[in-house]
Amino acid sequence: MQIDLEKRQATLSVGEFADFLCGPRDAQGGPQGLWRAQLGTHWHQEFRKFTLQESPGARFEVTLNGQLLHKGWLLSLAGRIDQCIAREPALLELREIKTVLRTLPVDETELRADYGPYFVQIACYRRLLQSDSLVAASDEAGLLVPGTQSIVAKLVFVEADTGLSQSLTLSSADEGILEAQLERLVSFLEARRKSHERLSKLEIRPPFAVFRTGQEEALKALQVALSTTQGAILLEAPTGFGKTGVLLDAALGEMKAGHFERLIYLTSKATGQLQVARTLRSMSPEDADNPGGDPVSTWLIRPKAEHCVSPQFHCVRDVCTFLQDMGRKWERAGLARHFLDPLAPRDIASLRRSGEEAGVCPYEITRAALPFCDLWIGDFNYVFAPSSQSFFLEQPGFNAARTLLIIDEAHNLPARVADAFSRRFTYDEALDCLDGLRSIRAPQALIQLWDHWTHFLRHVVHTHSLSLDAEDDAKDIISQVTRKLNGQALDYARLGPVLCEALWKIPSLHEELAKYPRLSRLWWAPKDQCLQITCIDAAPAIGSVLREFGGVILASATFGPIDNFEAALGLEAERALQAPVPLGKMKDGEEPLQVASGKLGSLTKRDSKKLFKHITTGAELLRVEERIEARACVHLRAPAPWREEAYEVAIDLRVDTSFQQREKHHALTAETIEAWLRSPEENGPLAVFFPSYAYAEAIIAELVRRHSPIRVSLQPRKMELSEQASWVEEALVQSQALFLILGSSFAESIDLLGGRVHRAMVVGPALPEVNAIQQARMNQAARRGREGAFRTVYQIPGMQKVNQALGRLVRAPGQKARILLHCRRFAEPGYRVLLGAEYARCQELNDDLAFAAWLRAR
Repeated sequence: MQIDLEKRQATLSVGEFADFLCGPRDAQGGPQGLWRAQLGTHWHQEFRKFTLQESPGARFEVTLNGQLLHKGWLLSLAGRIDQCIAREPALLELREIKTVLRTLPVDETELRADYGPYFVQIACYRRLLQSDSLVAASDEAGLLVPGTQSIVAKLVFVEADTGLSQSLTLSSADEGILEAQLERLVSFLEARRKSHERLSKLEIRPPFAVFRTGQEEALKALQVALSTTQGAILLEAPTGFGKTGVLLDAALGEMKAGHFERLIYLTSKATGQLQVARTLRSMSPEDADNPGGDPVSTWLIRPKAEHCVSPQFHCVRDVCTFLQDMGRKWERAGLARHFLDPLAPRDIASLRRSGEEAGVCPYEITRAALPFCDLWIGDFNYVFAPSSQSFFLEQPGFNAARTLLIIDEAHNLPARVADAFSRRFTYDEALDCLDGLRSIRAPQALIQLWDHWTHFLRHVVHTHSLSLDAEDDAKDIISQVTRKLNGQALDYARLGPVLCEALWKIPSLHEELAKYPRLSRLWWAPKDQCLQITCIDAAPAIGSVLREFGGVILASATFGPIDNFEAALGLEAERALQAPVPLGKMKDGEEPLQVASGKLGSLTKRDSKKLFKHITTGAELLRVEERIEARACVHLRAPAPWREEAYEVAIDLRVDTSFQQREKHHALTAETIEAWLRSPEENGPLAVFFPSYAYAEAIIAELVRRHSPIRVSLQPRKMELSEQASWVEEALVQSQALFLILGSSFAESIDLLGGRVHRAMVVGPALPEVNAIQQARMNQAARRGREGAFRTVYQIPGMQKVNQALGRLVRAPGQKARILLHCRRFAEPGYRVLLGAEYARCQELNDDLAFAAWLRAR
């Protein structure tokens, strides 16, 4: 749907108009959409044959383009009628063929109640053909539909399994459902227009009572970049800088100016999402028209599982009563108040309570709310994960080209998206599914195919890479299972959530393989009877999504080398032309030149000939270059001069913490920790960052062996966010040393260390584990050479974790930190150059005397 709010015009398809609904939708469960489409195509073809036998002059797939006017809104509609049959010169019969899962025939009232959008669709076709504003009508042969005075419209319902049909003729009373749908759509459009008017008068308070050094400069630079660039903006600001406020201030200003109609703010952590909501609320003026507290209509989206109030988290209508008859219960309970009334609560607890009282899935309240909100706050998955992105991107009225996308903690994006495109299959899981399919008496053909899949997984043996033959075999079975699974109506209620999830992984993987063929994937087996399909590089998928948005800001405290980060986002080629660009005049049938690099020297001879053939003036070449530059990424680094002298860093050259050598230095590492904690010049807890739990536990064992009196708290594994914060608070009081793991989920709670921990020790760079995945990434990066590949795959991710950890120790002016980089590798040029600018000035400690002197120098 394309909306022009100022002109009060909307352009959409007839199907989109008929399906439009700002409220809950009945859940089907399972991958039935594709199956329904396949069956629909089959029965369309069969009924086409029947109709041709009956009426040889019938027309099929007749395209309509017309306009309807309702309450000052001009709606431009386009669609295709399945069948048009001229019964006599003044009578035209329209037919729409609709495949249904239920047994036919059924009571007409029941069909009208359950398939309302179908009646809206055929009624809309009839209205367009009767309207003076019909722009065009043509069929596959290009023939115009003759003008008629009388139109009969019929819906032909077809039973999916048998092909048995039931026809319903549209009556004059059905005009009412068309009018109701027009009213529903125009009410939504009017709400968006009023929201647009509110945005144009938006008043916000500054995000900070007093701008800290660097914040105002960063805000101005961001505002200039938003108004001048077409490419993505990379904003690098240190932890604690206040970049959330800067980002929101700049974004809301752009929305007020009318450059964007919606803002999507994504973070990878729940705390980040809550921080956005808190900051936004603080920016609301005291005399705001919106008494709800936010300057713009905002919705914070929590995961689906957090919304669930059903005893079993299984989103199948036959199982969950909260998914049944939602439309009637929705209207009766008035659940739209949660997003239409600014005073109504929007927190997850209130949504769960309202949904439980009304018998409606609370997640559907969130789904229905988004089209009415100007700012969506959520997780990366809602835009980038194939299984979740439709929740955002398919909302009514959503237009990516008119949306500003902000991605905070963007350094996590490449890995998160790669995880979303990765899959794991095991023999035990497949065997359980096979038993489940047999128990519900699934079709024998599907059971046989699934048995082949189970047999394949049973014979998978541990390997770092499947052979090409084995990979092809797996893809072939996946394809066959998908076709059969999508062609069956299974009893998903009896299968249960675990088996359903295992089944649905197959068609979702098949769809991703077809939709994203350029993604680098490793097919391997981490152990026997286990198939892992790991996305090595999700850059093509990330880049294709980012380019859809009208504006993109990626923010982080640690991007690392910008060229590597752009490549990881699929934006590396933004410095060159991505799509074929015609240069000069071209002859019919001639392919345009695609410039694949910013350097002419990289063109083939064939492309060079095309280049000289099409570019006849310097002006044309200049326009191409300007187009390239306009789409290039812009890197902004927020000034934070208060951090420049905040760190005192030393590199301990006495130890080598590489995997092969670290055990030799365990005693020295433990002795170093003890010495620093005994130092009379300093007090307070010591934070010790390790690359892995195994390494931290080895040093704890060494301290125990030495009968050390040091009280150590090791970061627990897999704790909830609230528990993490509690653990940090308790450890700061009760322990002398906090053993923390670089790059772990504790990154959120580690923010609590800022200004409270003044000394930290980093035990080696946190290089990724050497495994099949990293080897595959090395092979992919081989074009950079051995050293370049090692830098990309190991050094940059490892040192980024170090920079992230150190950055959280100084979060405000006046805070200081002493850092000991406990490994000689930190002094090597390849590692040292990757240290943040604040930590790059390092003193090197060659021996015990130098270390002791450094401790006393405090």
